[in-house]
Amino acid sequence: QTISQPYIVAYMTEQLSIGKDDRVLEIGTGCGYQTAVLAEIAGHVYTMEIIRELSERSENILGELDYDNVSFRVGDGSLGWPEEAPFDAIMVTAAPVRIPEELKKQLAEGGRMIIPAGTFSQRIYRITRSGGSFRTEELIGVRFVPMTGRIEGDF
Repeated sequence: QTISQPYIVAYMTEQLSIGKDDRVLEIGTGCGYQTAVLAEIAGHVYTMEIIRELSERSENILGELDYDNVSFRVGDGSLGWPEEAPFDAIMVTAAPVRIPEELKKQLAEGGRMIIPAGTFSQRIYRITRSGGSFRTEELIGVRFVPMTGRIEGDF
């Protein structure tokens, strides 16, 4: 649909503090650029896209580039990928109105999520799971495409 500015890709990636053994869930594969960045750093990336054609195109391109640590799925990103949870990090590249509770539940202890949220006025949030609770930090203002699908939850 759209591609984030390279600065935003770098900023969001840096805010996740990904380690080489981390399991990362990406919501919004798009063209696969952010996916490739994550795959260069993380142990394995699980990426979801709601538009089948985008997912298939990205899977083909990243396959040709020999990225073998990425799994693809077509589906509603607000539901996450519960069969593969928990994740050390979750990167969301589309903006829900509210942060989906299902995604928060899929964070491992100490896990981090970076997510833009809001309607016209959006902010990037970092959510960290610690001791069974969640800490939410507001980072910067942004404009992302809206997340479609079933959305629920609060900040």
